[in-house]
Amino acid sequence: MEISELYSIFKSHPQVTTDSRDCPKGSIFFALKGASFNGNTFAEKALAQGCSYAVVDEKEYYKENDGRYILTDDCLSTLQKLANYHRRQLGTKIISITGTNGKTTTKELIAAVLSEKFDVLYTQGNFNNHIGVPKTLLRMTEKNDIAVIEMGANHLGEIKQLVDIVEPDYGIITNVGMAHLKGFGSFEGVVRTKGELYDYLRAHNGTAFIHNENKHLIGISDGIKLIKYGCEGAEDLLVCGKVITCNPFLNFKWQQGCGEWHITKTHLIGSYNVFNMLAAACIGIYFGVSEEQVCHALTNYIPTNNRSELETTPYNKLIIDAYNANPTSMEAALINFRDMEMDNKMAIIGDMGELGDVSGEEHQKVVNMLKASNFDEIWLVGNEFGKIPSPFPKFKDVEEVKKEIKEQRPEGHCILIKGSNAMKLFELVDLL
Repeated sequence: MEISELYSIFKSHPQVTTDSRDCPKGSIFFALKGASFNGNTFAEKALAQGCSYAVVDEKEYYKENDGRYILTDDCLSTLQKLANYHRRQLGTKIISITGTNGKTTTKELIAAVLSEKFDVLYTQGNFNNHIGVPKTLLRMTEKNDIAVIEMGANHLGEIKQLVDIVEPDYGIITNVGMAHLKGFGSFEGVVRTKGELYDYLRAHNGTAFIHNENKHLIGISDGIKLIKYGCEGAEDLLVCGKVITCNPFLNFKWQQGCGEWHITKTHLIGSYNVFNMLAAACIGIYFGVSEEQVCHALTNYIPTNNRSELETTPYNKLIIDAYNANPTSMEAALINFRDMEMDNKMAIIGDMGELGDVSGEEHQKVVNMLKASNFDEIWLVGNEFGKIPSPFPKFKDVEEVKKEIKEQRPEGHCILIKGSNAMKLFELVDLL
């Protein structure tokens, strides 16, 4: 079946699913495969559960006499081609966002700002990979004025694959840092892969929003129309800003060009979030959102995704940054926590994943930072930290930490919880 024919079916059944446990009535099921499952085996179940069609790529599961089955060479490729075809038919303006740190928070801030004026579709949760991105595109409708599509990667070439599906008009790379080095091979590999977004924009006359003080990004941005934001050189920036305080929440001021300053109080922890805020303000101003609307959106954004959250419990104040961790974000979080004017500081720090050959070296750097900190108590969690000599209590995993908390819960502390998502440190919040 040609993609145009499948698209005709999609227009009458504009909802797709890849999970036979979630089959909205009238949807189209795509039988994707993984390391431990074969979606083809669930096609019949998906139809019984409410799907109107099932796209399969193995003949033994294709029922030729049942018009609800659609046979293709590769279900994932077909899903991606359908998403790209849909994107081309609608012509919605698309902003793609990637980066080592801050891309999810920045995506949500951009969506919040643009939603003050436009109907905005944006990536939900962490649906930012080769499956999540096409599923997000297929949620677009004619109502949407703008779409903000997050793109993640942990191997070379993955951003190129995603931009070829999305075909963005605009792009933003929040930053590049030390992350997923096992897949990228080196920091240079990170820069090259994230830069694949710039490569697409350069080749298709697109526009990039860029942090003007980030030398790595400026260094790979030649030949692209740039809209700049930052903290220095207001005359060259669409939006300029400065941190006022961060104790614990970020308060900052910003201005359009060299215009009036706007003081904005946020619900985000971490001075490093000022660049995420400025990116959202810059994009909002570029698209004609008023300065008052930008302030309203940034002031009222409240994180709910284990990123830069502050939660006060009956026992402690918790700074929750437990969704992800890499050397760059870990250093920023520890510096910010060190500089906060809070009493009885405690840090529960989990392993950073996917660092390959430099894992030991990078975990040692974190231990060195912790030794030089002014924290009252420090717990280290995970096998990588377990290999590093240190004076701090060590726990194999989150279950050991839970056991310790149940026996003797810390009280009266301000506690930073930071680690890779795989460490599951977010499970500690209800206990602290």
